Amino acid sequence: MPGPGDVLELIRAGRASTRGDVLEQTGLSRMTVAGRIDALLDAGFLVERNGTDRIAAGRPSRRLQFNTARASLLAATVDTTHTTVALTDLAGHVQQDARIDVAVADGPYATLHAILDSAQGLLARAGLTPDRLSGMGISVPGPVDPDTGRPSQPPIMPGWDAYPIPDHLHDALGVPILVANDADAAALGEQRAAHPESRSLCFLKVSSGIGTGIVIGGQVYVGTDGGAGDIGHVKLAGHDDAVCQCGAHGCLAAVASGRAIARALSALGKPAASASDVSAYLAAGDSDAARLTQAAGREIGEVVATVVSLLNPGEVVIGGTLASPPLITGIRETLYPRSLPRATRHLTISQSTLGERAAIVGLATMVVEREYSAAAVNAALGG
Repeated sequence: MPGPGDVLELIRAGRASTRGDVLEQTGLSRMTVAGRIDALLDAGFLVERNGTDRIAAGRPSRRLQFNTARASLLAATVDTTHTTVALTDLAGHVQQDARIDVAVADGPYATLHAILDSAQGLLARAGLTPDRLSGMGISVPGPVDPDTGRPSQPPIMPGWDAYPIPDHLHDALGVPILVANDADAAALGEQRAAHPESRSLCFLKVSSGIGTGIVIGGQVYVGTDGGAGDIGHVKLAGHDDAVCQCGAHGCLAAVASGRAIARALSALGKPAASASDVSAYLAAGDSDAARLTQAAGREIGEVVATVVSLLNPGEVVIGGTLASPPLITGIRETLYPRSLPRATRHLTISQSTLGERAAIVGLATMVVEREYSAAAVNAALGG
């Protein structure tokens, strides 16, 4: 029999918003539904407010909503050159955030120590203690084993392989910790915020590296052991001289990432060391940066064409530091000619609407869906 957690899941998913909806969706008796909803209201999982619709007797309907102010969340997005730490509500709305200059190459101990310092500073400024948190999500630029939450042979994260990130952070904060790949988190954030009806969405992150997050049927597809979407290390023919950070030759990331474009700009006498530097040139209208970024987009489009023909997504969303009109133009130039026409007839290619906050929204969503799942809430309420 559906418990209170199942009722909450219906409401969180938007499949029910009134007591009548819950009756219809569950088939439970009116008394049982009332008991389930009252238990959720008493525990603070739900709020009930006057709606605008009116029922037959003329009284305004009462709307049930997930109480996103019940607790807060911490989210940290680790990038190759910096990290962002944020305090959010349960809907992923950022209440406070901080950018810290710690790079993934600094290793797990230094990076996680800096994240904890920043997180504790955010909590102190908000007047919160860890017991007011439902959990913390952290994204990293590499594959994550879905069973352990540990990085799994990440190509550009030296010293992180199998590092116990969940244990490290839990020991310090005492809250549940969720670890995800950065493109996966951003893909889910974009899907929930901008494409809620999407059947299949691919998020393409182009920064110092290149990765893809895949959301199918509203769920992130991570593959057998977390390696799905790692297209940055697909080998390109004719580029054997390009050395990747992973140590291999000819990887897409070695040819078309922000780091590769930065090298090409430097060779032209325009100093650049990272994707952020390339982005600054693009923002200033530099023609060489635009030309090189568009050329990189063409290389990326050749690989993404295979992804599109395989998955037939409705949306390809471009994010990351290099998300820009020149990059998208280049991707379009090769993706469409190299894809099956049927695979692209309903395809939209667009720039991220959330920008750097996409992964934060995605992490918040992941934490909430785990900590407020039907099973978790039923266990908490004895249902």
